[in-house]
Amino acid sequence: MLKKIAVAQLRLGMHLHKLESAWLTHSFWRTRFVIDKSEDLSQLRACGVLECWIDVELGLDVAAPFLAEATAPAQVRRTAEAFEPAPASPRDHAPRSMQEEMRQAAAICDRSRQAVSRMFSEARMGRVVDAEGCLPLVDEIASSVMRNPGALVSLARLKTRDDYSYMHSVAVCGLMVALGRQIGMSDDECRVAGLAGLMHDIGKAVMPLEVLNKPGKLTDDEFTIIRSHPTRGHQLLMEGKGASPEMLDVVLHHHERPDGKGYPEHLSGEQLSRLARMGAICDVYDAITSNRPYKAGWDPAESIAQMASWKGQFDETLLAAFVQSLGIYPTGSVVKLQSGRLAVVVEQNPGQLVAPVVKVFFSGTSQMRIRPERIDLARQGCSERIVSRQAQGAEPFAGLEELWLEPEVLRRSR
Repeated sequence: MLKKIAVAQLRLGMHLHKLESAWLTHSFWRTRFVIDKSEDLSQLRACGVLECWIDVELGLDVAAPFLAEATAPAQVRRTAEAFEPAPASPRDHAPRSMQEEMRQAAAICDRSRQAVSRMFSEARMGRVVDAEGCLPLVDEIASSVMRNPGALVSLARLKTRDDYSYMHSVAVCGLMVALGRQIGMSDDECRVAGLAGLMHDIGKAVMPLEVLNKPGKLTDDEFTIIRSHPTRGHQLLMEGKGASPEMLDVVLHHHERPDGKGYPEHLSGEQLSRLARMGAICDVYDAITSNRPYKAGWDPAESIAQMASWKGQFDETLLAAFVQSLGIYPTGSVVKLQSGRLAVVVEQNPGQLVAPVVKVFFSGTSQMRIRPERIDLARQGCSERIVSRQAQGAEPFAGLEELWLEPEVLRRSR
């Protein structure tokens, strides 16, 4: 029996039937084989393909936690453990439904927008940046993410032109907490990561507004100015109070790359801390999925696929964990179902990367909008499944937010 799973879920002993990708887009000349070598497993996870088919009659099925067998090599076990969510801690609040957490997250986003706006304004006026003063805000964001990771992260992606810089900081904070949670960081470590994410772009507070908000392509001189924001942010925090070494590191190095082609110091490989590598992933994801003065944001699922294809830009192990934390089809993604209908992802199913909860809204047969229908693709007996991402066009996909957000939450996010 064939089963479609995420490539990140592959483990030793599985029979790989097919990679969900054109043959020329990956390096495997054969795809139907039992995975019995850790080298093959590592190459599969690094090949840039996100989904695959396994034959559970010829090999192992998905396990929970996968790759937990004592017979697996130590390196493979460590890799697998990095993708497993951390166990709940006493500091966690009881999980809430997606809609309940969305309402709470909307209020948190409101307060966050105001607080970060004030912080940027004070930095712009030459006042000392008080990083410690943001700790209560980070604690609120972290608590929401720990209760339901998809709520605040997806909500913070919705930004207006006027509040992009502020809400980008909030979104990166939430994404850092979610990723930290996914790779097994403690609550305190997640909050350190979140605070670093909140402050990562503080240097943009002192960039010329006409350059920062320019709707067109930057000139070489303007691009040089913008590329100075990590250094300027580092200076601001050094002159302020309450900045931790971790925060300073992320602020200065979130535009570095493992291949050494980043800036400002062109660090590479192990020269980059784990937090800096996390910051690079979270920063880019939110930037490319958000509407900007000069371009419309990409679909979340398309963004995940694109990031996986950019070789050398991100730490591949952390990127795989990032996908696990958001889902292959993050909330708000437009997908095509086996029936030909289009749907928007409204909620994730933990442990079911390719089977989220969706809301169908468009008929591929009639090419018309249809009455929205909520479908849990992980529900036993469900005959629908996702067959592909769907690039967002103009008219058929207008007003998608209304499908996955309550009116009150949508109003507060605008």
